[in-house]
Amino acid sequence: MPKPEKAQAVEELKEKLRKARGLVLTDFRGLSVPEMETLRRSLRQHGAEYRVVKNTLLGIAASELGLGGLEPFLAGPTAVAVGYDDPTTPARVVHEFIRQHRKLEVKGGVVEGRVLDAAGVRALAELPGRAELLARVAGGVQAPLAGLLAVLVGLQRNLVYALDQIRQKREGAGGS
Repeated sequence: MPKPEKAQAVEELKEKLRKARGLVLTDFRGLSVPEMETLRRSLRQHGAEYRVVKNTLLGIAASELGLGGLEPFLAGPTAVAVGYDDPTTPARVVHEFIRQHRKLEVKGGVVEGRVLDAAGVRALAELPGRAELLARVAGGVQAPLAGLLAVLVGLQRNLVYALDQIRQKREGAGGS
């Protein structure tokens, strides 16, 4: 029979997994306490958190939620970066931390219920952010509209020039 503390920990992990839009599993060996605090602070600034977890408890919580495929990543010391707003946030922040400190190792991750390996997490981290993607889409929509507007304005301008030329010819023909 499971101990009440472990059952409580599994329930907490299930709640975090249920709310999470993205998470990254890491092997934190080699990190000093100040480095781990730096990573935690950076994740908190982006609406995410970093927590050391027991592999068996995380495995139980994931299987109870029907989230299969995490088993290969649940070996050795594991910590989880969990993001609740933007699914790419944990991957991006962890990737940036690795780039600066070169100590953390990504095991895998989950985005919107889909399990990713370390390469998938790296690819996710290198994607542009949501705001940048929205700006690109808006720019892509705006560019053809701006081109169409320029053409229409140009046609109007040419019509005005043509009418002005006709007026000038008539004034010139009528005055002679």
